[in-house]
Amino acid sequence: MRSARSSSASGSSSAAEELIDEAIRTTKLSIGDLRALVRGMRPAILSDRGLDAALSALVSSSAVPVRLVNEVSDRADVTTELVVYFAVAESVTNAMKHSGATNIDVRIWRSEHGLRADIRDNGHGGAQLTPGGGLQGVRERVAAAGGSMVFSSPAGGPTEIEVMVPCAS
Repeated sequence: MRSARSSSASGSSSAAEELIDEAIRTTKLSIGDLRALVRGMRPAILSDRGLDAALSALVSSSAVPVRLVNEVSDRADVTTELVVYFAVAESVTNAMKHSGATNIDVRIWRSEHGLRADIRDNGHGGAQLTPGGGLQGVRERVAAAGGSMVFSSPAGGPTEIEVMVPCAS
């Protein structure tokens, strides 16, 4: 009788493992779908009042003091503004949650290649680009818009993120 139990328990265990694996696959697909949906959304303030107002609202709610220097007075195209906003939002959020920073500096400016955002925190560094992580999401979104991202976060800090997004003509 004991061997019948072992084989039955083994069959149940295998079936449970298959159900768990399927649940994990389904959950990952759902998370991917939700991320795609969220990435398609724009904050109303960004649409209505532009990048400066949207970033000002974002940094005003930060638990870590953020110094925002925006050297751009005119509007950029919709995609560029959204990608820069997302890059700053994710970078500031990452610094608040993980870096131990006591201040964050954000500079927005135009270069000959497009709109730039430089984000720097004075935290302990050690941030990494990991698949599915927020900073990797920034890199992917910037690349999808034809831009580039430079990332540095040595142990001991600081973490520096520079993004460049070309502007549509």
